[in-house]
Amino acid sequence: MARVEKIDNSIKKRLERSTGAKRQIGTRDQVVYFLIVCEGTKTEPNYFIELEKDLPKGIVKLVIEGSGLNTLSLVDCAIKIRESSIRNYDRVWAVFDRDDFPEDNFNAAIYKALGNGINCAWSNQAFELWFLLHFQYVNVAMNRDKFKEYLEIQVRKASGNDKYIYTKNSFETYSVLKNYGNKDQAIKWSNKLLSNYSDERYAKHNPCTLVHLLIGELQNPQKVLNDLNKEI
Repeated sequence: MARVEKIDNSIKKRLERSTGAKRQIGTRDQVVYFLIVCEGTKTEPNYFIELEKDLPKGIVKLVIEGSGLNTLSLVDCAIKIRESSIRNYDRVWAVFDRDDFPEDNFNAAIYKALGNGINCAWSNQAFELWFLLHFQYVNVAMNRDKFKEYLEIQVRKASGNDKYIYTKNSFETYSVLKNYGNKDQAIKWSNKLLSNYSDERYAKHNPCTLVHLLIGELQNPQKVLNDLNKEI
């Protein structure tokens, strides 16, 4: 299981001084701790590892898990990690795809996550939908294999590199999206897709992705922090 955890020494010392490294009641560090548990072991974790480098310094800390699990098993894993951790995570996110899993499994995973305080950054059908939305709006369902084809077309057009090949596990994907795509536009188009659906039959929300909701929290930690402070 891949695990990436970056915590500077000053934060470690504060955590160690508190009982069992838990925050004292009525107080909190001015840092937002995210636990991101991903279905994939490489593609999604590598994207968030690279994204973290562009996040506000000193206020956001990520723990990224590449679980290799899916749907309900992934949600169970996220719950287990949260419950067994010495740290209180402010936000816990499960990142997974619909793929070709049965509708009931996909929906049940989302229901269970929400019922246990786990946020879902799911994509139907694939995480690559979020990548493609950096370049074009997609409002028709397509097989997950098509995302690679369309993504390569768009990157080649934007970069001028007609030999670009999308590799799922590459650390370079984030920089490609950053340099040639438009993340703000991807967020707008993701919201537009989401607005097309009003029911809770999530498996039928195709195409759709909620990755932008996680991105929004990561890019605006002060808002998350303000909300957390109101809860104390």
